[in-house]
Amino acid sequence: MDDYRKLADEVAADIAAGRLRPGDRLPPQRDFARRRGIAGSTAARVYAELTRRGLTVGEVGRGTFVRASARHAGTVLAEPAATRIDLELNHPLIPEQARLLGEGIRPLLRPDLLEASLRPVGAAGTADAREVVADLLARARWRPDPARVLFAGNGRQAIAAAVAALAPPGSRLGVEEFTYPVLKTMAARLGVTLVPLAADEAGLVPGAVEAAARRAPLKALYLQPTLHNPLSVSMPVERRAELADVLARLDLPAVEDGVWSFLRPDPPPLAAVAPERVILVDSLSKRVAPGLTIGFAVVPEAAVPGVTAALHSGGWAPSRFALDAAARLAAGGVLDALGRGKRRDAEARQEIAARHLGGFAVRADPRSYYCWWELPPPWRADTFVAAAARHGIGVTPAAAFAVGDYRTPNAVRLGLASPPAETLELALATLARLARSSPDEVLAD
Repeated sequence: MDDYRKLADEVAADIAAGRLRPGDRLPPQRDFARRRGIAGSTAARVYAELTRRGLTVGEVGRGTFVRASARHAGTVLAEPAATRIDLELNHPLIPEQARLLGEGIRPLLRPDLLEASLRPVGAAGTADAREVVADLLARARWRPDPARVLFAGNGRQAIAAAVAALAPPGSRLGVEEFTYPVLKTMAARLGVTLVPLAADEAGLVPGAVEAAARRAPLKALYLQPTLHNPLSVSMPVERRAELADVLARLDLPAVEDGVWSFLRPDPPPLAAVAPERVILVDSLSKRVAPGLTIGFAVVPEAAVPGVTAALHSGGWAPSRFALDAAARLAAGGVLDALGRGKRRDAEARQEIAARHLGGFAVRADPRSYYCWWELPPPWRADTFVAAAARHGIGVTPAAAFAVGDYRTPNAVRLGLASPPAETLELALATLARLARSSPDEVLAD
C-alpha cells in the first residue's frame, strides 16, 4: 500500500476512535508534512484521500475539517443517526399513540384472528385493506377505486416497484431537482438515470418536463406534489392541471409520492387529475409508525400487471398482520385520530421553529414536519452540519437531496418530528446561536 494511504488510514482511525471529532480542523498540509517527516506533495495526497473517503471537507481559505459523518451514496436518511438529537430522520409520534394503537389492535391477538393474520398475502392485499386505503386517500370529492390498490411491505418498496415497472434499466426518470434521497439509491440499483427538473414556489415546472423530454426521452416522472420533502412546497390545483396536460401530450406516466399528504389533505392528488397516467404511492409509516407500516399504491389499470410483477419479484409482499391491523384501526377511528393529532403536533413544532429561526431564510409550510434553511454567510452546509454534530445535533445538508453534480445551496433540512418538543426547543436554540456565530469562532473551540 502506498505511504500516503497508510497515513490516511492513521487519520481515519483517529476519526473513528473519536480522537478527531466532527468539525475539528486538521493542521495545514505543510504542518502535517513537517510533523510526519514527509513531502508536501505526499501530505496533499493524504488530505485528498481523506476527502475522497468522505471523512473530511475542505473550505477554501479556511482549512480542512472532519465531516459530521462519512458520506453515503444517497442513503443519508436511511438509517438512524448516532447523534443525541436527531433532526435528520422524521418519524412523528404523539403521546396518546401507543394507547390508541394498543386498544385498536387488541382484538387481533385473539388466537383465531391472529392465526388468520399470520398467513401470507399477495400484492392485492385484502378487500378490507383496499377499502381502508381508498377511504384514507379520498379527498376533494375523489376516492380511488379499491380494485386498483396494491400493497408492499413499506412505502419505499412501493416506490421501487412503481419505478421498476415504469422505467426499465438504462432509461431516464425525471425528478424534482431536490428529491427524496432514498430514490437516488433506488435508481442506481435499478440502472435508471435521474434527470433533475426545475421547480419553483409552485412545485415542479411543467415546461421543464417538456424541455427535458425534447433533449432525450423520459420514461416516467417521480414527484412529490404535496408537502414536498425537503422544500415543504405544495403544488396548487392549477399547476397540477398544467402538469396533467403535459403528461397527456408526452404520453408520460408518473409516480406521485404522497407520504406526507395526510398533513395537508386539502388539494386533490395529481392521481385525481390524471388517473390513467399516475401511480399514487403512500404508506402508514408517517401516519401511524415505522414499526406498523404497509406501503400501498393506486395503480392505473394498464400498469397493474407490471407493478404486481415488480412487487412479487422484489419479494416486497405486505404483512397480512399489518393489513388487518390497518383495517381495524380505521374501523375504530384510530387512523383518523392519529391524523388529527399529528396535524396539531406538526403545527405546534412549526411554531417552535418560527420562534427560534425567525429572521433567518427558512422555508416551511406551517403544516409540515420539516424546514429548509438557507444558511447565512459565511456558513457552508458541510461546515454547519459538522458544527451541529459537535453539539450533538444531526441535520441533513442540501447535497443529500440534490440530483446531479451541480453546485447545491448552502442549506440544511431540519426534521422536526422525532425529538420531544422540549428537546426540539433546545436543539433549535442551539442551531440559531451557531448560525449567528462565525464558523471560525465555533469550530476553533
